[in-house]
Amino acid sequence: MSELDVDVLVAGGGPAGLSAALVLGRCRRSVLLCDNARQRNRLSHAIHGLLGHDGRSPSAFLEAAQSELGRYPSIRRCSTNVTAVSRSGIEFAFEYENGRRGTAKKILLATGLVDERPEIARIDEFYGVSVHHCLYCDGFEYKDRPVAAYGKGDKGADLAIMMKHWISDVVLCTDGDEVSARAADRLAAHNIPVRTDPIASLEGESRHLKRITFVRGPFLDRVAIFFATGCHQASDLSQRLGCKRDEKGGVITDPATEETSVPGVYVAGDVSRDVLLVAIAIAEGAKAAVAINKAFLRSEGLCE
Repeated sequence: MSELDVDVLVAGGGPAGLSAALVLGRCRRSVLLCDNARQRNRLSHAIHGLLGHDGRSPSAFLEAAQSELGRYPSIRRCSTNVTAVSRSGIEFAFEYENGRRGTAKKILLATGLVDERPEIARIDEFYGVSVHHCLYCDGFEYKDRPVAAYGKGDKGADLAIMMKHWISDVVLCTDGDEVSARAADRLAAHNIPVRTDPIASLEGESRHLKRITFVRGPFLDRVAIFFATGCHQASDLSQRLGCKRDEKGGVITDPATEETSVPGVYVAGDVSRDVLLVAIAIAEGAKAAVAINKAFLRSEGLCE
């Protein structure tokens, strides 16, 4: 016999998973929320672009959200990963927390993404405070300050050119790579210098960048770096369940039912690889929860 039987297993306790759990709790559905505390923005100093919470730290946001879930007795939280999920008849069997097992009627994957940080010495010291991946989240704060764009080849050039909308003083660092002739012309047209020398290290203090040093050539004074090196799914649960993905690696959902290609499995937040903002993740979590509850209502004969 299973140790735990719930209506919905929510894998991932970031903004999307927390939002979904809140709505499902208010729908009086039993929920197990599994969270390993590895949220993508956990190292950031502030959340930006979230109405009512602009500038609030991720830790304060998560603490308040988790406290709100405590009002709902049908929501259980567990500080661990979901290690396995598989179809078991009309339900799903899952494992979590050192081999504990359970069953759920529906699965919501809100496991998020992991940023592929550039391989630069000392970058981890500055990531989230003066090394960033999202202009929409952090670009505004640097509008009149010297900033670097980091990316290989034309991908870095595309980032640097886009940054000019937010930031006037941008230098592209390609870390030993070259850009195409077309990209070089575009960079010159937007007055963006290029440093192709390999980067030796980042320097600064208290997580605030001061300069970039190179294997050859003079150092470059910069107060921040935005990088374009990609990201990947934080969990392979969607792949193991057989959910179809798009060309970007995002999980595809049905616009009518909100389900993935696997009936009973839903996704929300960055795992969908749509617009990667906290505000969108919260909305996607709520939207998925409503879709899940409607599916239950239909099965219970309470709606068509």
